Amino acid sequence: MGNEKPIGVAVLGLGNVGSEVVRIIEDSAVDLAARIGAPLELRGVAVRRVADDRGVPAALLTDNVEELVSRDDVDIVVELMGPVEPARKAILSALEQGKSVVTANKALLAQSTGELAQAAERAHVDLYFEAAVAGAIPVIRPLTQSLAGDSVLRVAGIVNGTTNYILSEMASTGADYSSALADASALGYAEADPTADVEGYDAAAKAAILASIAFHTRVTADDVYREGITKVTPADFEAAKALGCTIKLLSICERITTADGQQRVSARVYPALVPLTHPLATVNGAFNAVVVEAEAAGRLMFYGQGAGGAPTASSVMGDVVMAARNRVQGGRGPRESKYAQLPIAPMGVIPTRYYVSMTVNDRPGVLASVADEFGKREVSIAEVRQEGITDEDGVPAGARIVVVTHRATDAALSETVSALADLDAVQSVNSVLRLEGTAE
Repeated sequence: MGNEKPIGVAVLGLGNVGSEVVRIIEDSAVDLAARIGAPLELRGVAVRRVADDRGVPAALLTDNVEELVSRDDVDIVVELMGPVEPARKAILSALEQGKSVVTANKALLAQSTGELAQAAERAHVDLYFEAAVAGAIPVIRPLTQSLAGDSVLRVAGIVNGTTNYILSEMASTGADYSSALADASALGYAEADPTADVEGYDAAAKAAILASIAFHTRVTADDVYREGITKVTPADFEAAKALGCTIKLLSICERITTADGQQRVSARVYPALVPLTHPLATVNGAFNAVVVEAEAAGRLMFYGQGAGGAPTASSVMGDVVMAARNRVQGGRGPRESKYAQLPIAPMGVIPTRYYVSMTVNDRPGVLASVADEFGKREVSIAEVRQEGITDEDGVPAGARIVVVTHRATDAALSETVSALADLDAVQSVNSVLRLEGTAE
């Protein structure tokens, strides 16, 4: 390599991912230098509290983020602090001072991609974020580079390990949501406050990032339709099994073409029935998978560990190496691509198949009245299952009806469900889930 100038790196945050990044930089220095074409040197690590027991030499630790980011010998800033603030301020400061940035902060990116991308463009530096979606799984780079000459039609996948673990446990053990969540917490898969995961906020942020890249359109988390998994029940899994399906929390981004040829972008997150024959149905535990469909490439699937210190650090370091190579060679990575500027499709116009479970009075004519409400709104029924139910004393307490529809718009289905709830014969509408991954 000769006497190439070292590339200085500052790491902001020393949690599970930050600790692994620091370890890799230190332990793999020789290999990294050979891959980059210059030495990679750790200049400092920003932490909330400087202490001697952090596993990093005390001389490298600082609680002054701004000072570390501003150092002249720092070329790349790796942001792994987590919250939107102060991460946003630190990243903008780094970019404005000509530092390339690597981040795994999906919440920030889903909220402020445009602002960050513009700052990187003005400074002619790199902004990389492979680790923001699906941990160790390479998804961002294939979309921005490998498929740059293709037209992406759809990106769908399981991008949250916590919810996938919970739903996998419910499917395999028959546990209810609360019990499965408790198991996930005990194993460290769920945060103390699991809201961001189980209500779909984390997956929605990732969907916004994927949709923005895939369809060359700025999509924010606020543009993503979102439902969580807290209302999914063991009865839903029993019904799904009878239909040859399981239930997964899916993030779906797709290009929608209207009847008059106009294109729109749809980004949505919700629990859905998935046929057992679909590749996403076999993704269990805390693993993630993303399926990309493109015009020329067809269907591509990316699968692996979607979270954890070491897997996420692997993606972070991939970005660090790319940014460092660009520094050495005088190049730049891909810029933000937003030329398409497609409008966001409202959820009401999105056509999907549905599973509707309800409890009704068990008497003649009820099924016909239920079917009539679907028919009034042109929601075609594909399949109906009915079974009697009893109370704790074994006394008949009505019947459970499960309806599976053909494709219908979300608006038509919502109107149908509201009408069903108003029927005297319907005791309750228990569950409404979408059915994805089928031809019709």
